[in-house]
Amino acid sequence: MSKREFQTEVSQLLQLIIHSLYSHPEIFLRELISNSSDALDKLRYLTLTDETYKALPFEPRIDLELDEEAKTLTLADSGIGMNEEDLTANLGTIARSGTKNFLAQLSGDARKDSNLIGQFGVGFYSAFMVADRIEVTSRKAGEDKAWRWISDGKTGFEIEPAERAAAGTTILLHFNDEGQQYASSWRLRELVKKYSNHIAFPIYLTYDKSEWNEEEKKSTKSRTTEQVNAASALWRRPKSELKDEDYKELYKSLSGDWEDPLFWFHTRAEGSLEYTTLFFIPAKAPMDLYQADYKGGVKLYVKRVFIMDDAKELLPQYLRFVRGIIDSEDLPLNVSREILQQNRVLTTIRTASVKKILTELKNIAADRPEEYKTFIQLYNRPLKEGLYSDFANRETLLDLIRVKSTAVEGLTSLAEAKARMQSEQKAIYYITGGNETLLRNSPLLEIYKKKGIEVLILDDEIDEIVFSSIDKYAETDLKAVNKSATSDDLKDENAAASAEAIQPLLDAIQATLGDRVKEVRASVRLAGSPSCIVSDEEQPSLQMQQMLRAMGQKDIPAPKPTLEINPDHEIVKKLLPRAAEPIAQDAAWLLFDQALLLEGVPLQDPASFVQRLNQVLALSL
Repeated sequence: MSKREFQTEVSQLLQLIIHSLYSHPEIFLRELISNSSDALDKLRYLTLTDETYKALPFEPRIDLELDEEAKTLTLADSGIGMNEEDLTANLGTIARSGTKNFLAQLSGDARKDSNLIGQFGVGFYSAFMVADRIEVTSRKAGEDKAWRWISDGKTGFEIEPAERAAAGTTILLHFNDEGQQYASSWRLRELVKKYSNHIAFPIYLTYDKSEWNEEEKKSTKSRTTEQVNAASALWRRPKSELKDEDYKELYKSLSGDWEDPLFWFHTRAEGSLEYTTLFFIPAKAPMDLYQADYKGGVKLYVKRVFIMDDAKELLPQYLRFVRGIIDSEDLPLNVSREILQQNRVLTTIRTASVKKILTELKNIAADRPEEYKTFIQLYNRPLKEGLYSDFANRETLLDLIRVKSTAVEGLTSLAEAKARMQSEQKAIYYITGGNETLLRNSPLLEIYKKKGIEVLILDDEIDEIVFSSIDKYAETDLKAVNKSATSDDLKDENAAASAEAIQPLLDAIQATLGDRVKEVRASVRLAGSPSCIVSDEEQPSLQMQQMLRAMGQKDIPAPKPTLEINPDHEIVKKLLPRAAEPIAQDAAWLLFDQALLLEGVPLQDPASFVQRLNQVLALSL
């Protein structure tokens, strides 16, 4: 027997589960049965597709055996099983960085942390909520040796050779004081029907059944075995036969979550292709949503045979928060991940599934706006990613996303912004950047505020990348106010005369700044500020260039913005007659540097900025 310690993260997780989650101890049975179902799924797939396993006997079932006197529960399956290495890897360590990130977020507040764990899915370790000792005996399919894993959930675990007649896993729980309430056949039957009725394999419960003997006038006990679940694939049943609770419990079993989903979409397609899809939207964003090693949340079945559960090909990346099932009648059972990428059947199912999910979300947005508001708070950003990557569904995604605005509190849709457009307004305007406060106070918005024109505030770091590739919404132009060409919409008959009047000053500023700017010109977009900077249509903004450099793109050329000067500003009017004097050079740099600061761009030479500012202050006193 070898004694081993838990990985640090496992110890943390166990302590949190045992001490913080007693409000949900009954989910241990759901988690263990779900693991057994997965093990049966995997072995069934191998017996159908792999010659090595086809000769193995396979009678899929899950057995619960209760010993009320000993206060123990045994759960056994005839699935794929585990060997010594598997037991160590699966029950002693946590490999995924997402889990480590999850543990790093724990606050120590039991209520908050229990919600986080709900997103993570507590799995096998939840059994330590109800047991003070667990023994796992397992034999891997195709191997002769069996192994036993033993732990009290505290210091570590032991692994020793064992005996098991056939492949599969047996888990023996020694109930603690908290768990003794589950040493009851009716309670176990109730939990199976509540959480695991949909499991596609039969679940049997063996217990001591009490019966009244009329002749002897006393109650007698006999060992009885009964099937306690329906053992049918719930997603294959007609929607008319299913209740909301059926869907909710299937979701919890699939996801490891214990909160109800926000929405679900159940579809049965018949015709040239036959398939069933059942998709769920979680009430909390998955923990690994923005991590490179995120795990796909949709399971693939073929004719009710489980194939894989983390294939990222089943839905596009921007819908990675969706959980659920795709069950096809037309895919081959031995379909591989490589084949999935080019498979025509899956491509058709995927295309239809994406349209179904987006259409359902659009209906919810229209019919249940308060519920949609909850959804968008969680998943607005992934939908924006879809704008960049899913051209076929771009129009629908533009309807689904929500943005901030100068016209309303909270978030608004593009459709609502379009409906608020003024009669003479030529486009829907927006401003991008990484700081909402800076954007709302940007001098670029001054003329729009003065004219009562709405501007959308796009402060998400991906907004500029996304919206730079979109020029229209519903036949209406989308224009960034921090792009130079947008000012053409604002010109009036006086613009040319104003620009001509300050041309000597513009030339002087251009000569002073040299190659730090592409151009210095009169502005038609400023009302209260003396200067601002804008970028060309094809050029990323200064903030975007900063972000690209921070991401490691060192070859980004030095930014060359256009500096715009407000002809009507008091500073500019006073500076015009002194354009040829030395003071104009200091003023030129100050006008440029303050425009950079308002854009949130750090100055290259702060010391020179302060020196010039002091000189100008001295002259003004």
